[in-house]
Amino acid sequence: MNRHESMLRIAASSDISVLLLGESGSGKEVAARFVHAHSKRAGGPFIALNCGAIAKGLTESILEGHRKGAFTGASEERLGVVRSAEHGTLFLDEIGEMPFETQCKLLRILQERSVMPLGSCDPLPVDFRLICATNRNLRAEVHAGRFREDLYFRLNVFPVKIPPLREREDFAAIAQEIWKEIADHNPLNASEITLLSKRKWPGNVRQLKNVLQRYSLLKPYDITLPKLLDEEFFEPIFSSSVAEPTRLYNVKSRRITETPEWELIYSELSKNNGNRSITAQKLGISRGCLNYHIKKHQS
Repeated sequence: MNRHESMLRIAASSDISVLLLGESGSGKEVAARFVHAHSKRAGGPFIALNCGAIAKGLTESILEGHRKGAFTGASEERLGVVRSAEHGTLFLDEIGEMPFETQCKLLRILQERSVMPLGSCDPLPVDFRLICATNRNLRAEVHAGRFREDLYFRLNVFPVKIPPLREREDFAAIAQEIWKEIADHNPLNASEITLLSKRKWPGNVRQLKNVLQRYSLLKPYDITLPKLLDEEFFEPIFSSSVAEPTRLYNVKSRRITETPEWELIYSELSKNNGNRSITAQKLGISRGCLNYHIKKHQS
């Protein structure tokens, strides 16, 4: 069992606040749901809120709810996410993006363990378990004055770092599990797993899932996994200066001029099975320029 999985199981055995740390797409919500599912609150609701999507002016209503008639358009009572998580788990994703004024309200809710819906004068006690997640360095955010220090210490009770996909020892199992969910095919073979595991996956699990979904759809049309991966991770390198007469290209780590030699053009065409669009991209020239050189050397 991986260390972070052990930490998640330990966290699930208690009721303390958990702070999940990790890169975007690394599976923090999956981890939060794991903690909820293995906790004594598993029978209760799991309510998730992306803090970066909280609109100004709606903070109180989103967090604490409102009474009917509390403001124009309030035609019915709304619980808010905190009361909706009663006897369950409230998951606040991207907590580092929560507006500063909203942080104050969340701090009060955590301190008093109660909410006061708009239109009400009486606080209502709440019972929920809090899990937060962020891809930001909250300590740096505190030092920069963008995140409340007192709230940070309220949240940082049990921090768990979710490793990026490139560092996961169970990469093969993750890939097979995703493939099983999205494709009604045989499991990925050893060669396919090897090809996938060699990539860095900056978008982590989310990016891997996107590629496997694409592969599932295109595989029956003889689109190979190497081709999909080459397209996914293709990164053209452009000149940093307009006046610079040369560009950097990712072809054999060579520096070539705006007009590459025919031998190099021919070599790239062969590698790409005659695909002119991909060849032009990899050489850093326009398709029209490529067509000109092909026509010139075929005449």
